[in-house]
Amino acid sequence: MRRTLILVRHGKSSWEEASLSDRARPLAARGLRDAPLMGARLAHLGVKPDLILSSPACRTLTTARLLAAELGYSTNHIAIDEGLYESDAGTLLGVVGAFSDDLACVLLVGHDPAFTDLAHGFSSGITRMPTCAVARFTFDAPSWSALSSCSPVMALLDFPKKGERGRGLQAGRNDKGSLGSPCRDGDGVIWLRWAPWCPRRCRPSHLLP
Repeated sequence: MRRTLILVRHGKSSWEEASLSDRARPLAARGLRDAPLMGARLAHLGVKPDLILSSPACRTLTTARLLAAELGYSTNHIAIDEGLYESDAGTLLGVVGAFSDDLACVLLVGHDPAFTDLAHGFSSGITRMPTCAVARFTFDAPSWSALSSCSPVMALLDFPKKGERGRGLQAGRNDKGSLGSPCRDGDGVIWLRWAPWCPRRCRPSHLLP
C-alpha cells in the first residue's frame, strides 16, 4: 500500500515575550504568513491528509491549524501528541509506527532537530529543514511500522523561501532503488541525480514510476 508521511516544521516563532514558556511561544508574523502558503502548496499538489498530528506547543498547533484550513481538514480533528514535543528521530518513528494501517496519508507538525534528523534518515539529501519546511515521503509499505526499515519511493522538500511551487529538493528512486546526490539545474531547482548515469538525466519525482 502507498503511504505518505508529511513532516512540517512549525512556522517562525516569536521571542518578543521573554516571560513565556517554550510551549507558549506563538508564531511570529512571518510564521503566520508562511503556514498558509505551505498549506496552499500542498493543496495544489492534491494532498489530502487522513490525519494531522501536532505537538502541543502553541507555535506548532497554530501552524497545524493554518495548514488544515488550506487543506480542507477540520481543525477540530487535529490530534495532539506529546511525543512530538522535545522528541528525537527514534521517538518520532515510534509515533509513526503506531498509526492505524487504515490511514494512507499522515501530516505531522513538530520541531527541529528531530524532524530534520528523521527526514535525513529517509533521504540523505535533506540536511536542514527551515521553519515551515515541508518534507513529503511516499512509501510502498504494508504497514506504518514498516517505515523504520524501508526507503521512500519518492521524497520532496519544500520551504517558503524557495519561491515558486516545485523549487524544493526532490528525490525519487532509480531502477536499483537507490537515492542519488544533489544536482542543481539551470533554473536553480535542486534535484537528486541518479549516479552513475547522471549528471544531466534528472527527472522530476512526479514522473517516476
